Amino acid sequence: MNTPKTDWPSSLDDSELDELDLYLRAHVGEGDLLLDGVHGLLSALAVGPIQVLPEEWLPEVLHEPFADENEGNRVLALLAKLNDSIGAELDVDAYEPILGEIDTETGPVLSAAGWCEGFSRGIDLHAGLWEKRLADDPHLMELLGPVMALAVDEGVLNADAEFEKLTDDEYDECLTQVPVVLNAVNQYWQAHPVTQAELEAAVQVASDTGSDTPPPRHRSGHWVH
Repeated sequence: MNTPKTDWPSSLDDSELDELDLYLRAHVGEGDLLLDGVHGLLSALAVGPIQVLPEEWLPEVLHEPFADENEGNRVLALLAKLNDSIGAELDVDAYEPILGEIDTETGPVLSAAGWCEGFSRGIDLHAGLWEKRLADDPHLMELLGPVMALAVDEGVLNADAEFEKLTDDEYDECLTQVPVVLNAVNQYWQAHPVTQAELEAAVQVASDTGSDTPPPRHRSGHWVH
């Protein structure tokens, strides 16, 4: 059963999405995530291998001090609510990715570029765990297929081989599969949790290499719900 987002207390209503969108736009720097990107980031963390605390992901979203305490409390409350909404919506089959809109010669079109950029950065926060499992278990890569296809199509991920651009129908089909992908990946990690050996290896790699997060990519768009 598809239930409207507004029926769920943990989901932001349109006015709250507007409010958070406006704040992020007013404080965006080169390569910073907008609302669609933040949603992608939090979506990756929600279905990822381990729990990630706000202290770890907030620096990916907020980049300058708040004007005052009230503003800070409000923005943090909206981000917490957005974060909480993802798991709740996935549980009741009501999840939809927040997309951006870009201007083209033929008019504005929806774009998953921002969401995919955020999803990629969510994976990057624990790249060692993801990359090790993706290398060892092709099934996880298969589950992520539609999201990977969108990310490659939008230039968010660099593919080893050349791929033709998705047709409009293929792009739309991949978008419709995003909630299915997230549920499947979430169930995958629940059924095949990270081992202690994987955790220790990831910590060691991070210690040896330092941060290997790629530089942010600039994009634009605005949230579309």
